[in-house]
Amino acid sequence: MKKVLFVATVVKTHIMQFHLPYLKMFQDAGWETAVASRNDYEDPADCRIPYCDHFYDIPFERLPWKPKNVTAYRMLKKIIDSECYDIIHCHTPVGALIARLAARDARKHGTRVIYTAHGFHFFTGAPLKNWLLFYPPERLLAPVTDVLITINREDYARAKKRLPAKRIEYVPGVGIPTGKFRNLSLDVAAKRQSLGFSEEDFLMLTVAEMTANKNHITVLRALAALKDKPEFARIHYLIVGRGEMWPSLEASAKELGISDHVHFLGYRSDAPELYRSCDLFAFMSFREGLSVALMEAMSSGMPIVCTRIRGNTDLIEDGVSGLFCENTPEALSKTVLRLYADPAYRKQLGQAAQTRAELFDEKTVHAQMRKIYFGEG
Repeated sequence: MKKVLFVATVVKTHIMQFHLPYLKMFQDAGWETAVASRNDYEDPADCRIPYCDHFYDIPFERLPWKPKNVTAYRMLKKIIDSECYDIIHCHTPVGALIARLAARDARKHGTRVIYTAHGFHFFTGAPLKNWLLFYPPERLLAPVTDVLITINREDYARAKKRLPAKRIEYVPGVGIPTGKFRNLSLDVAAKRQSLGFSEEDFLMLTVAEMTANKNHITVLRALAALKDKPEFARIHYLIVGRGEMWPSLEASAKELGISDHVHFLGYRSDAPELYRSCDLFAFMSFREGLSVALMEAMSSGMPIVCTRIRGNTDLIEDGVSGLFCENTPEALSKTVLRLYADPAYRKQLGQAAQTRAELFDEKTVHAQMRKIYFGEG
């Protein structure tokens, strides 16, 4: 029986979010599947990975120089050398770095190493330290990468020019089930009421981990800039997700005097219903690969306002399927007021976004991945 190993730094917020369809793809093809990753569940007993025959809890750390990564390398190399995998598919900067180092001997015996870069940390406009920390390892490890998969056009062009991997592919993200969002049947008024809002309220939504990179603070400051406007009484900002910035963002909302208009919802299992029930998706992040949340919002027919950055520029046609906005509170507050006042334009943007999202449907992406994995097509 052929064997595949998926490697990523963490289980809950990466493997479970992005890779279950591919584990299933291998199992359906008769392969034995394994995952090597750090169990990042609050209760370790909650770590149950569907379509996974073997799970190895590896103490990866997100920062490459952390001492536990030496232990992680030794553990992973022992597993790889003993299990003789046909394919190793690695993800996330640290997980992929360690996996490719650990698989060097295995490659000599026929193991094929595939690496998906979910957004290089070195990109146009990135700080110099990002280039110094992340580009050299990628350059050095490219020759031991059999297939390098990039998920946006900027990374693909840079990889083709700078990274000597054996083969470089462009695959537009991990794929999303667009029909799940497009065809959702929902009583929007009832859903809004269950959340404590009326049909007259204007609901802004962000679905993203609360980290500095996702830049929720700009949305909070834009909302605060509207406090003296009559429209402010009806505007509310819903944040779905968790993360290290949650306490500071709550404190900022209080300091800005907008606490009653900012709603921290945490992790939600009803994200498709929230997309459908809100009026505007705000996404002001500094760095993206190809955002799943943004694609889900598009599939739901939401009007989008976002930053003009790598990944977002693959998804959004400015003024057609969404609006790019300068990453300042002042610019965002003006854009919010413009869209608040023009429901017809919001509907037009949302319909165009929904149509464009079909380009990133999981069927298209899965067909490309089957070709990479199995040589089909």
